[in-house]
Amino acid sequence: MAAPDVLIIGAGLAGLCCARRLSEHGLSCHILEASDGVGGRVRTDVVDGFLLDRGFQVLLTAYPEAQQNLDYAALDLKRFYAGALVRIDGRFQRVADPWRHPFAAVRTLFSPIGTLRDKLAVARFRGEVRSGALDDLFHRAETTTLEALQAAGFSHAMIEPFFRPFFSGVFLDSTLRTSSHLLAFVFRMLSLGDTVLPAQGMGAIPQQLANALPPGTLRTRAPVAQVKSGTVILASGEHLSAPAVVIATDSATAARLSGALLPVSSQSTTCLYFTAPQAPIAEPVLILNGEGQGPVNSFCVVSAVAPSYAPPGAALLSATVVGNPPHDDEVLEYMVRAQLAQWFESDVHEQWRHLRTYRIPHALPQQVSPSFLGSDRPARLQPGLFVCGDHYDTASINGAMRSGRRAAEAVIADFAR
Repeated sequence: MAAPDVLIIGAGLAGLCCARRLSEHGLSCHILEASDGVGGRVRTDVVDGFLLDRGFQVLLTAYPEAQQNLDYAALDLKRFYAGALVRIDGRFQRVADPWRHPFAAVRTLFSPIGTLRDKLAVARFRGEVRSGALDDLFHRAETTTLEALQAAGFSHAMIEPFFRPFFSGVFLDSTLRTSSHLLAFVFRMLSLGDTVLPAQGMGAIPQQLANALPPGTLRTRAPVAQVKSGTVILASGEHLSAPAVVIATDSATAARLSGALLPVSSQSTTCLYFTAPQAPIAEPVLILNGEGQGPVNSFCVVSAVAPSYAPPGAALLSATVVGNPPHDDEVLEYMVRAQLAQWFESDVHEQWRHLRTYRIPHALPQQVSPSFLGSDRPARLQPGLFVCGDHYDTASINGAMRSGRRAAEAVIADFAR
């Protein structure tokens, strides 16, 4: 078999989008993936007929790279309610997007979540992040997410019960030290599109990308041990060569293989899935812990959003814990059940069946202010060696896809010399 033009290490979203762009340009490439399938952190397991994403994940339809790379109709996207239910003072309070649910939003004017000034501040902040070109957001003055929310005029009564649990779930950072650049980007995406799940799970996204590649592009169960001067050495000892090598792995692996000084800190999360004969709530809505007590940061009846995630007659429930708690799985499950039993006043301990607990220590790259560098980093590390991944762009699906495209364009530029 002839050597390819490009070897890509990693079949996550970045590697797949890199391969897609290279193939469109007529360059041959082989993707080497260490695991048994594509997607990296974006994968879905089938357990007892349920679709379990590896950690609670969503797709924002406004992502520019997703719009360019994905067939939304084929993914059969299912929408979340544009807003949230917030658990505060022993009750659930609704926070609705006033642009999508104006009548529900009027009722929220009298809720204990924020003040009237906070509601007006949402409109101002929304206008600010939607103005100008998207890339301009990353050249504005940078602070932390918390500082940016405070500077936008949001009060403690809005930040603590709503924004802190919401963005803790998005960034997996309960301290809200994540860069204000990422906050502005996500807020813009939320305001421009929907929050959705593919009918067949988040894993359908990388699978669609992989299916569009030329036959023979992907090789799974091929862990890479070393990269050296255009040669990739597999853990099996096999040597592969190509004029260009793209490292499309997580940041720690990329740093080890490339020898480059790359950011390696990451955020962790833990997700517990349960099933119940009846859902505690029927709406396709995210529930946030606005009380700041207990391990659960957010909760969702996944099958209310996408019924295909559960077999007929059953509900799929997801509880997200930010970080990796020190408790063992059994203790953590008990603590989560106890908290949700208070929320829903039902016999959670007896009626809910635990399906699986996912602990994901490297769920997202850490992008805290002031170290967040956005998408200005060159993909070309040295002649013939390139890197991509969401750690090299925004910590998001869009960032992973964009970094893969940028790496491919850098490779194409090198071949054109």
